[in-house]
Amino acid sequence: MAALAALVCLFGYWIGYRFYAGYLSRRVFSLAPDAETPAHSQRDNIDYLPARREILFGHHYASITGLSPMLGPAIAVIWGWLPALIWVVVGALLIGCVHDFGALVLSMRARGLSMGAIAEGIIGPRAKTMFHMIIFFGIGLAMGVFVSVISDLFMPAAYPQSIIPSGALMFMAVIVGILAYTGRAKPMNAAGVAFVITLGVVWWAAQPDSFTLSWASRDGWGIALLAYSFAASVLPVWVLLQPRDFINSLMLYLGVALMYTGFFVLRPEFSSPAVVVAPEGAPPIFPFVFVVIACGAVSGFHGLVSSGTTAKQIDREPDARTIGYGAMIGESLLGLMAVLACTAGFTSVESWHEHYSSWGAANTLGGKIGVFIEGSAGFVAALGVPSALAKALIAVVVVSFALTTLDSATRLLRYNIAEMANTAGLRRENRYVSSALAVLVIGFFAFYRVDGKPVGLALWALFGTTNQMIAGLTLLVVSLYLYQRGRNFWVTALPMVIMVTTSISALLSNLTRFWRDGQSMLFYVGSVLLVLAVGIVVEGVRCAVVVRKRDASASMAVFEPVERVEGSRLV
Repeated sequence: MAALAALVCLFGYWIGYRFYAGYLSRRVFSLAPDAETPAHSQRDNIDYLPARREILFGHHYASITGLSPMLGPAIAVIWGWLPALIWVVVGALLIGCVHDFGALVLSMRARGLSMGAIAEGIIGPRAKTMFHMIIFFGIGLAMGVFVSVISDLFMPAAYPQSIIPSGALMFMAVIVGILAYTGRAKPMNAAGVAFVITLGVVWWAAQPDSFTLSWASRDGWGIALLAYSFAASVLPVWVLLQPRDFINSLMLYLGVALMYTGFFVLRPEFSSPAVVVAPEGAPPIFPFVFVVIACGAVSGFHGLVSSGTTAKQIDREPDARTIGYGAMIGESLLGLMAVLACTAGFTSVESWHEHYSSWGAANTLGGKIGVFIEGSAGFVAALGVPSALAKALIAVVVVSFALTTLDSATRLLRYNIAEMANTAGLRRENRYVSSALAVLVIGFFAFYRVDGKPVGLALWALFGTTNQMIAGLTLLVVSLYLYQRGRNFWVTALPMVIMVTTSISALLSNLTRFWRDGQSMLFYVGSVLLVLAVGIVVEGVRCAVVVRKRDASASMAVFEPVERVEGSRLV
């Protein structure tokens, strides 16, 4: 049953990319091969630099594929494997992929600006300010928690064997970047050699008698991660971001291929029920399954990557189909694997019920990562790979992609801070200052403690709804963009309604619970987020009404693939 369900899902991915992504490319967004992208028009060899499609795909895939596609399904399967599987696959094809694709197209037609800045040109300045505030909070919170989680994974009691391979990958990425940029080596050849060396280091680190770098200070790892994030944010993209993410993507391709191959060789059955209506202590399946499973199906953070680092590096408009729509399918594949690992990866029905006995027992960061690593490593071990090596490989995949998301997100937060400063009248960006501010914000969420735990973890209950609200608001901006140009806006408007409705419903439910339980910090911060989100929606509706009242010939002008940009306004 599990293998058949997986095969149906894989066929669905092929159908979605082959036909739906083609329709969006040709008929909705009209991608133009001869259009000049920001990577060429704004080229500075620091943030703006054209990249080959396969290399930029690797960057985009690695940046959006952090911990969330593993964490979300690892708890959402408490409602059974069927709801999680449907949302991961159908949600990705009809909402998540469209969201990432649309955000990338809009940004590459607006000088690579973020969705917050683009909102000003399409909706108005108030929308831009509110959007920037939500993005600022969302990235800072998520990356603060990532710093905490990665620090925990590096501790001796967790997966210290992932430390040296992760560090080696960073070192080799810099060498690859320098060799490729200076023309001393072909990028693909240099990256291939670095990838093979990385695999060798992973094998060595998995040996029982190998040297393991151990540092007992969790806060020490956190500081080291923040220092790395600062360096990654200010360095030109060719030094670290492009080569590291591409090598990382090769690691993920291998890991996913081994997991799926092992899964089909093993052909396990689901150890969980298909549907569990009311698990002990869990919130209602609607709307929370749509919020808990974020990145594996749809994630607002992806739109920030699309309209942040990726749009500044895309070489040709048609590449957006592969990078925007295709990379999201790649992440959904990881989300699907998480569903399979956390349901069919258990050795018995009893062990699954023991782990998912209640929401409180299963809903821990360490527990969710652990069950994914153990389950997927079991699939890899079915291929004859030693168990210790399989766990080391999966642990390196998890840590590497968390690190990649961390350094990309720091750069994104730097862009957001620069755009906010621009709104305040500070026209010239200093990337060192804005990167330092971004690191301070992330450090606040990682280190400042409330009731004995980092404030990021204390506020983590708000991340799911915040992330999905950003996705809904991004789809709102894309829908208005299409509506103003007389294109088929329903492909993004219907997903927008779903995302805005479910995220606001979930936030309202959480606010009620926060108030009832006396969690005042969560209640007040959540209330501010709700006001900001509703404010952007109101501004969007007002914009749509204005467009509708205009003369049809003026408001529904023929869509132009290459657009003129004034400030942040798409004209």
